[in-house]
Amino acid sequence: MKLSTRNQLDGTVTEVTRGEAMAVVRIRLAGGDEITSSITRAAADDLALADGKAVKVLIKSTEVSLGVE
Repeated sequence: MKLSTRNQLDGTVTEVTRGEAMAVVRIRLAGGDEITSSITRAAADDLALADGKAVKVLIKSTEVSLGVE
């Protein structure tokens, strides 16, 4: 599959928490860092996301916000 999204990171699902409408998916990246994605529960089910499944994280955003105290 070829995609125009430039930020593509390989990872492995470490946890999927399914709610009524949304799912929170935690992914360990190849370098050991972790990233979390909130997606619809239907999408998580369609992708058959489960612990240990290899995924490609695609990041496309026009804004990144940070905060500190």
